[in-house]
Amino acid sequence: MAEPLFQQLQKLQEEFRGHPPVDKWNPDFCGDMDMVIQSDGRWIHEGSEIKRQPLVNLFASILKREGRHYYLVTPVEKWRVRVEDVPFLITQAAREEGDANGCGQVLLTTNTGDVIPLDKAHPLELKPFGDPPLPIPYVAVRRGLLGRMSRDVYYQLIDWAEAREPQAPPARLCQLWLKSSGEEFLLGEY
Repeated sequence: MAEPLFQQLQKLQEEFRGHPPVDKWNPDFCGDMDMVIQSDGRWIHEGSEIKRQPLVNLFASILKREGRHYYLVTPVEKWRVRVEDVPFLITQAAREEGDANGCGQVLLTTNTGDVIPLDKAHPLELKPFGDPPLPIPYVAVRRGLLGRMSRDVYYQLIDWAEAREPQAPPARLCQLWLKSSGEEFLLGEY
């Protein structure tokens, strides 16, 4: 008989101290778990919010995406969970001032404590969200998992952005571009 999931998670946390290599684990599918990651970033298990942040962080560390489905994966178990939008929210941003060429770096922090640079490996992409759908920034966090930017962080990045005339039609009034790690990211048009 397999160990309970929680005991497996404790062992994995001790062994890997961070993010286990879930992309290398392919156990048999065990079924659907009554867990939902809501669009506001809350993790709900069997109808109740998981309020212990270390437990949420632990679950997030073994989250894997395959196609349009999300799974909690250990070396011996694979449970499908439901994700309303994306599994992470970007809740903080920090900026390292650039050099003479303006090449600084923006660091983003998720609601589960991941700190990622805004760069080529972790690009920002505008996608529709909400009702009515508006273009909102999403960022690649790790292994195909995305984070949606909170409104506060988005406004902070807009403060750091550079307004420019668009280079190609259809002509808009202005575009907002953000530089980070030698890359440029479109934050929006107005």
